Amino acid sequence: MPHNLCMKSTSNEDSLLDGFDVSLLAALQRDAYATHQQIGEQIHLSASQVSRRVQRLQAAGLIRRYVALLEPQALGLGVRAMSYVTLTRHGGDEGTAFEREIGSIPEVLECYSVAGESDYMLHIVCADLAVLSEQVLRRITRIQGVGSIRSNIVLGCIKSSTELPLGHLRR
Repeated sequence: MPHNLCMKSTSNEDSLLDGFDVSLLAALQRDAYATHQQIGEQIHLSASQVSRRVQRLQAAGLIRRYVALLEPQALGLGVRAMSYVTLTRHGGDEGTAFEREIGSIPEVLECYSVAGESDYMLHIVCADLAVLSEQVLRRITRIQGVGSIRSNIVLGCIKSSTELPLGHLRR
């Protein structure tokens, strides 16, 4: 699995897509388990046309991968936190060291380099608060160059989606 899963946009993506492609991407986001026949019926294309388009979209890098979305609470991962990390310096190897180390912590689902009060924003999931405090946050504070960590514990989920908005592609 690649270390950096964040996708960079390219300026020619819009020229690759027509209305069928956008509908196909939307259908795959809703249910990547659907067969090409099922998707074809939804978007009014044959299964072979869907297959060719899927291959082209994968080759173009628009479809990164397919995954099963697991339910964290059902798996005993009942604590979510959003943590904001500030480094002590910005000119040395601190950022590189942090990014290398953070990639090896399985409880960190997402890590973003951000502008503002913090340098990084982390999405963390753990079994309980003790694991968050004693294992994950303590490990992060020991990374070279970490100055401070500020965490917010998620009390409830209002919205969670993996579907990217595609309306701007239909223009």
